[in-house]
Formats: sequence, C-alpha cells, structure tokens
Amino acid sequence: MKVWIKLLIGSLLGLILGFVVPQDNLTIVGAIDWLAKLAIQIGRYSLVPTLAFSLVIAIYELRQDKEMWPLIFRTAGIIAVSSVFIIGSGMLVTLLFPPARIPILIEGQKESLSLDISQGLLQLLPSNMLASLVTDGNFLLPIWIFAIFLGAGFSYDRVYTKPVISLVDSLSRIFYYIAIFFSEILGIFMIGIGAFWAVRFQTALKAQVFRDIIVLLAIYALLLCFVILPLFLYLLGGKRSNPWKQLYGALGPAIAGLFSGDLNFTLPLLIRHAKENHGVQRRSNALSLVLFSTFARAGSAMVAAISLIVIIKSYSSLGISARDLFTILLFAGVISVLLPRHPGNGAYIALAVLCGWYGKGFETGYLILKPIAFYLVAIGTMIDVMVASLGTYAVGVLSGFQQDRETRHFI
Repeated sequence: MKVWIKLLIGSLLGLILGFVVPQDNLTIVGAIDWLAKLAIQIGRYSLVPTLAFSLVIAIYELRQDKEMWPLIFRTAGIIAVSSVFIIGSGMLVTLLFPPARIPILIEGQKESLSLDISQGLLQLLPSNMLASLVTDGNFLLPIWIFAIFLGAGFSYDRVYTKPVISLVDSLSRIFYYIAIFFSEILGIFMIGIGAFWAVRFQTALKAQVFRDIIVLLAIYALLLCFVILPLFLYLLGGKRSNPWKQLYGALGPAIAGLFSGDLNFTLPLLIRHAKENHGVQRRSNALSLVLFSTFARAGSAMVAAISLIVIIKSYSSLGISARDLFTILLFAGVISVLLPRHPGNGAYIALAVLCGWYGKGFETGYLILKPIAFYLVAIGTMIDVMVASLGTYAVGVLSGFQQDRETRHFI
C-alpha cells in the first residue's frame, strides 16, 4: 500500500475518533494528546542521523564536482522568489475576500513569545564543536552546520579520509533504511495525531467567530499547493517536468504536515519521497531539504501576515495603507527565514513576532487567534512542506541531479 494512502487512512480514522469522543472528558482528551506527542516523537526519531550523514556525503560529493555553490544559489533563488509570491499573494487574497471581524477577547491574557535570535546565534557555533550534536529535536541547524563542515573537511586529503567517507556513506544508507521502516508504520500513529487535531478543531468551530478565517486559509492553501505551485513548477521546468505527477509524489508529506503541524516530523518523509518519487539524487536532495526546511517558511509567514491583517481589521475600522502592507510583507519575509528553532509552531510564533514588530498597539493582538493557533500552524506547515518538496525537485532538475520515476513505482 502506498505511504500516502496509509497516512490518509490513519488521519481519517483519527479524525473520526476525535469527533466522536466526549469533549468534556479530560482523561480521554489528555490520553489523545499524549498519543499525538508520542507519534510526533516517533516520526522525528530517525531524522537527525538520516539527514546528517546524507548531508555530509552530499557536501563532499558536491565539492568534488564543484556544484555546491551553484546548487545553494539555485535553492536560495527559489526560496526568495517563492517567499515573496506566497506571502504577497496571501495578503492580496485577504484584502479581496476579507474575513469577518473577530471580537476582542484577550482581556487578562498574558503570553510572551519571541524568536530569541541572540540565543539561537549562540547555539549555532558552541564553544565545543561536538556540543552541536546535543539537541532536543527542535533546533537542528547547529547539527547541519556541523555536517557541512565535516563534509567539507573530507576533501582535505582523500588518502586519509577515504575510510571515513566509506563509513559515513554506509551509515547514511543504513539510517535511510531505518527511516523507511518508520515511514511505513507512521500511518498507525497518524490516528493519534488526527484525533487530537479533530478535538481542537471542534473546539475552534464552536466559537463560530473564526469560521471565516478558517475557510479562507483552507481554500487558499489548497489552491496554492495544488494549483498555483504546480503551475510555477511547470513554467520553471518546461516540458521536462510534469507538475501533476510531482504533486502526486508529494501527497504523503503534505498530509503529514497538515495534521502534525511539525516540519521535523515530515522531514524523514520528505527525504524518502524526494528520492523515490521525485527521483532527486542524495547529493542534491540532502542539501536542498536542509535549506528549504530551515529558511523556506513562507507558508508560516503567509499565515501570520493574513492573520495580522484580520487582527488589524478586527481592532480598527480604518483601512490598511499601502505603506502598512509593504511593512507587513517585509517583516513577514524576514521572519520566514528566522524560524529554524520553531518546527512545530512556526505560524503562531511568526504571528506573535509580527504583531510585536508591527507595533501600533497590536503587540498582543495575536492572542485573539490563540484558540485556532494549531490550525494556523497546520496550514502554514502544509504549505512549507509543499514548497520544500516541489522546490527540492526543481533544484534537482535545474542542477541535473534528477531522474524521472514512473508513477507506478511511487511509494
């Protein structure tokens, strides 16, 4: 059975379970919450060794072929263009089809959320290089930097490094097959994730005031992921690419991203789908996926920008000036590359920071959307996952590191 079908069935069973359990039974809801957290941890379990060893080999091979910087620049270009378009188009849709105002219900609420950029920078290059390998599973950029330096060091003297290169290459392949095992059984654990998603979604629907923004985000996210992005892929790849085929190949990670809301949870799936569905070689997909998952969070930033516009309209009857719109676009674009420490709550953190940076009395405005924070994160993560999946394919095609796969062989 295809992986995406397993994930879909598990998610649907979870949704049914979540909608039928009694919402007022805290014991049952707590158990479902625990199962969802367990599932997220299991999904992340094989990520670091699988991608880290693959990244080391990718850097080494790309440097040998003198293709590392061209691939980085291609990836950065796609990230920049896609980020501006996704955030800008989301803001435009919100202005054309504005959701209803949301009542201000934040009296007495207090919450402090920030990017804590200074602390993140200190963690990138710790005083002990090996300390980069110690992580809680959220902030993985220090590990990627360590892997990049190690891969670059392999080019020093191949007489001495050849045995280590063979070892790392073998470990990369071993952990890849371990990741395959977890991806095959992940559908079972999606039941817990889907159930917890349904429990929270039911609570959000009962409030009624959030229905407009929920519908707007759902419709535009589906249009963006399943129509607009594939069209861009076609324009980028021309006759060489079949965007609908690649869209089909990305369904598994998209489903996992929507219901988990966790980018690190989907990365092992993205690695496998990039190779077995999109046909992108390891030397390209390992580096591209690291860059996309770290710096291409335009989906989360777009959700934050849309939410801020809704908040402004809820607070004030005055219109939003062109200068304010440009400010929101600029701030959201900057925030989209500053979210590597937040793989599981990117959109809500982005909204909180965006409100703070925008100011003008809206510093705590994000609190009115706290009841649907999980939904904002889910939509943002699904878009981020689709950008990473299709973007990795595009980079592979442009770099000559992609081979077509027949649809019947897709996982």
